[in-house]
Amino acid sequence: METFDNNKRKNRRLGWGIFLLVLGAILLMKNIGLFIPFWVLSWNTILLALGLWFGYRKNFKAGGWVLMVLIGGIFTLRDIVFFDISSYTTALVLIGLGLYLILKPKRELRFCDFDNRKSRVNFEDTMNK
Repeated sequence: METFDNNKRKNRRLGWGIFLLVLGAILLMKNIGLFIPFWVLSWNTILLALGLWFGYRKNFKAGGWVLMVLIGGIFTLRDIVFFDISSYTTALVLIGLGLYLILKPKRELRFCDFDNRKSRVNFEDTMNK
C-alpha cells in the first residue's frame, strides 16, 4: 500500500510542479515584455485547464470535468475567435453533450458478481433428499 501512496504523492507533486513552472514562465514572459494574449491568464482558460486536469486524474471517466471543459472552452473560444459565436453556443453545447453520452464508457452493474463465480449452488439436491 505504501508504493501506491508514494506514486500518488509523486504524481501530484509532478503535476503541481509542471503547473507552477508553466505559470511562472508565462508571468516571466509577460513581465519581460513578450506578447502574451490576454486570454491565456483569464478565468475561462484556467477553468478549461482545471477541467482537463481533473479529467486526466480521473482517467476521463467521471462526469464533472466535462462541464468545466465545456464552459471554459466556450468562453475561451469566444475570446480567441474574432467573430461572434454566441448564436452557435447552444448548438455546440448540445452536440458536445450528445457526443459525451454516446462515447462515455459503459458501466455494467452486477449484483454480487454471480456470473463470475466458479461453482454454482444446486438447490435441487437439497430439495430431493
